[in-house]
Amino acid sequence: MSETVKYVLDEARIPRTWYNITADLPTPLAPVLHPATRQPVSADDLAPLFPRGVIEQELSTEREIEIPEPVRDAYRQWRPAPLYRARRLERALDTPARIYYKYEGVSPAGSHKPNTALPQAFYNHAEGVRRITTETGAGQWGSSLALAGAMFGLDIEVFMVGVSYRQKPYRRAFMESFGARCIASPSQETAFGRSVLADNPDSTGSLGIAIGEAVELAAQRDDTKYALGSVLNHVLLHQTVTGLEAMEQLAMADDYPDTVIACTGGGSNFAGIVFPFLGAAMRGGPSIEAIAVEPLACPTLTRGRFAYDYGDSAQLTPLTKMHTLGSGFMPPGFHAGGLRYHGMAPQISHLMDLGYLDARAYDQLDCFAAGLQFARAEGIIPAPEANHAVKAVIDEAQGCRERGESKAILFNLCGHGNFDMQAYTDYLAGNLSDLGGSQVETAMALSGLPSVER
Repeated sequence: MSETVKYVLDEARIPRTWYNITADLPTPLAPVLHPATRQPVSADDLAPLFPRGVIEQELSTEREIEIPEPVRDAYRQWRPAPLYRARRLERALDTPARIYYKYEGVSPAGSHKPNTALPQAFYNHAEGVRRITTETGAGQWGSSLALAGAMFGLDIEVFMVGVSYRQKPYRRAFMESFGARCIASPSQETAFGRSVLADNPDSTGSLGIAIGEAVELAAQRDDTKYALGSVLNHVLLHQTVTGLEAMEQLAMADDYPDTVIACTGGGSNFAGIVFPFLGAAMRGGPSIEAIAVEPLACPTLTRGRFAYDYGDSAQLTPLTKMHTLGSGFMPPGFHAGGLRYHGMAPQISHLMDLGYLDARAYDQLDCFAAGLQFARAEGIIPAPEANHAVKAVIDEAQGCRERGESKAILFNLCGHGNFDMQAYTDYLAGNLSDLGGSQVETAMALSGLPSVER
């Protein structure tokens, strides 16, 4: 079937283990530090926020970690996700490149986020937790945790970045339909939220602020834990089901990627598609080019500093060494809300520092143009976040055409844009503009990085 478009695996082929890239890193990650003592955190230090099962995965150096059967059973609702060969896009671009995309928009929440929401809900429920607090940017993570909470019988409270809360009412409705409570952040419900609003009553919010509010509430009750949708090791671990499935599907196509591309906010969908291939290369397999794509308005990898920083603006979380713009960085209100985070996952930051990946940054108008070009060829409207990856793929494919080079490009289409039509309406009406971040504001935020002697 030389013209196969869709590569599909049977439910029995859902991976039985997640892949942990920590086991294959040539040098270890910098330790996570307690915010008060500046000493490496222990499992007990993390216990107020996370269940024991999650903490064990966060600290693990095992290469393979078994996926519990109740989680695999829940995955069956949409996994394995299909892999597509973008033949119509290839023809539209007149490129010799072979373009593949793993489509995570088939999940009930419309993105890759349930890959980690379900196991996090499972481990919390197994340990008797009754309530989870969290944050969300564009709403994909909040939607996914709301879904997982309904599946495992947990109350979910979501602090949604204020600008997205107002831009994306249907994401709010989705969360509330599954029984979650959605609160615009900054809010009057936490001491930190009230302090932000006192300084700036018109604050558009940020993921750093929303995290601070969610952590503050979680720390106040014994029956409540906190869940994060990106950045941390266990979150990236859970997402590797995407790349592990893609490996099998590309084998069905008798192909292997030369280049693997994904957008990056906190790093979870990038890790999900890239880490299994990078790990294979580290163990002596074929080498790949890994490209992380981010918004120019929040350029963590391309303009940030590799340093210790807080994960939240309230400075309640442990300190991790990562590429960061500073926990006080306030990104403008561009539509790719899932990419508005000041930091990058420590594992991805470490790999960037070691030279294992490249990073690019684009403005939102170029990304929306690329997304529509993809949609008109392939029939799927990407989420604004995914448009960043699409833009890089088109650039790579056009480069192949100019060089007469046939190479395989794999990317993660991490979600659909069906809840983001207002963004497309604004783009088509000419009401969007590029919001490249201010270098002065970035420099000011970086000046406030904590001093760590390590």
